[in-house]
Amino acid sequence: MFSFFKKKPPPGVAPPPAPAQAPVPDAAAPVETPVAAVSAATGAATAAAPSPGVQTPADEPAPAPRSGWLSRLAQGLRKTGSGIAQVFTGTRIDEALYEDLESALLLADAGLPATQFLLTDLKRRVKESKATDPAAVKALLADALTDLLLPLQRPLVIGGADGQASPTVIMVTGVNGAGKTTSIGKLTRYLAEADQKVLLAAADTFRAAAREQLAVWAGRNQVEIVSQEGGDPAAVSFDAVSAGRARGCDVVIADTAGRLPTQVHLMEELKKIQRTIGKAMPGAPHEVLLVVDGNTGQNALAQVKAFHAALGLTGLVVTKLDGTAKGGVLAAIARWGAEQGRVVPVYFIGIGEKLEDLQTFDAREFA
Repeated sequence: MFSFFKKKPPPGVAPPPAPAQAPVPDAAAPVETPVAAVSAATGAATAAAPSPGVQTPADEPAPAPRSGWLSRLAQGLRKTGSGIAQVFTGTRIDEALYEDLESALLLADAGLPATQFLLTDLKRRVKESKATDPAAVKALLADALTDLLLPLQRPLVIGGADGQASPTVIMVTGVNGAGKTTSIGKLTRYLAEADQKVLLAAADTFRAAAREQLAVWAGRNQVEIVSQEGGDPAAVSFDAVSAGRARGCDVVIADTAGRLPTQVHLMEELKKIQRTIGKAMPGAPHEVLLVVDGNTGQNALAQVKAFHAALGLTGLVVTKLDGTAKGGVLAAIARWGAEQGRVVPVYFIGIGEKLEDLQTFDAREFA
């Protein structure tokens, strides 16, 4: 079900136990859970024992099923699911059914291009399968949606395809309140449990609480952090990447200040941070992630377009799908990516603030 990071050879001594749970500002206490996959990299992290979901040698147990998480995802998207399900309660497959389905998809934030694509694909599938029951059409819609979303399903790989890039530098961006710092904390915990040596860069120097929040996560996960009060974000990022290289870290994650894509001067600052990271390490950042709030509907697609145009995104983290989010925006993102010839994958989706509420994206499960 998952693609996982490849675990590094275990160190000579047993890793220390996971630190005691303590309150985290704006984030619930983490709980151990499986996550996406890490390629081999140098160095050994001081971290908790590897998560059962990390790719390990054959003698290690398989990842635990995440049926409980799936039920919570379904609960979070129940409004969208029930709205679409009502379309198939009739007894006939006719134009009225397709019109009702079109309205349901648009209300689910799928957007016009994705909705039209899904309807065209669905009609083709219905014709080829010679379906006569609306319930069968519902199953065919799930198949069509899965195929549309499948290009978004891709693992986050640490270390690069050839395993040469060390450390892997991840730059995390997004608007205010999307959940960047919380997502970084969860991702850091996963990487640390996978025996990755992680260094955090507190490059969000505008929000005072951001440094403290990231510092709490760093302490809990037993990883190092580079932080400067009131410092220049680009300078903090440069120092962190340089320190990560010198200390033999596997991953450097740079948190950045939240900003709207319409704030031109702040977007230019993001470009400066990206360029500065490249000066500290040629080829970096290796990943540029955008954290988007699933509750923002079509505005999330607008954010993806704007940040991608400015930075060249390599992946997405979609959060807060447990609230009023309708989820259809992922179909809109997938269709936009297909039309422009470069899909931006969804590495993780989140349905809450606990560690197990951030999981790798699976197209079939979501559909």
